[in-house]
Amino acid sequence: MAFTTYEFKEEYFLSQFFRALIVPLFALLYFINVKRRSFHFSWFLILYSISELLVFNEIFFDYDTMTEAELIRYDDIYYTVGNLLYIVAYVFLLIDVLKTIDIKMVLKNYRIHLVVLSALNIYIIYVLLTIVNPYVEGSYLFVIELVYNIVMLLVLTSCLISYFYNDNKKSLLLFFGSICIVFSEVIQVAYFYISDRDLLNLMQTLLLVLAFSFFYFQSGIRNKKVQFFA
Repeated sequence: MAFTTYEFKEEYFLSQFFRALIVPLFALLYFINVKRRSFHFSWFLILYSISELLVFNEIFFDYDTMTEAELIRYDDIYYTVGNLLYIVAYVFLLIDVLKTIDIKMVLKNYRIHLVVLSALNIYIIYVLLTIVNPYVEGSYLFVIELVYNIVMLLVLTSCLISYFYNDNKKSLLLFFGSICIVFSEVIQVAYFYISDRDLLNLMQTLLLVLAFSFFYFQSGIRNKKVQFFA
């Protein structure tokens, strides 16, 4: 609510700080209310929260006294550290999802699904990199962006396959969460690199809230497998 209020009042400095608190609050709820915690999911929440909270380091920097070179170096470091934390967080989430499926069984019975999903992922990565390429071309930032998108879409793919494989409420909520977070990221790219309209920022933040709502609700559900293949 505070984020939306300050966003429409065009007080972006405050709105981004309130936005940074969204995931840490979900993490806090998780550690308070969920007794049977997953090691990998816990670290996903911790690392994602740390990356979100990096925005608060802006309090300690006086941008008006920084040279252009210092600003560029600061932005590169902020971008690198933040995205590396996101990447490792997504890897933990990916491991948590892969634990719920039999990979050999999936490769045997979902070959066509994997081929189609792989083709779709490659296309999405191509589109996203085409948008950001003018801003990161020829630097290590391009590699970070590439790895980030690959890991994020692997999470989405694994969540969908997990739902096909387990066919239960927990895997469905995980899939809903992953698809919301992917759409949130896509809209965020549009907001940063195409049009900085407030509506886009509001939409991607709403999707982020939905994503972690689904992640939080699934965390309290045990994974009861429904086996289709003997």
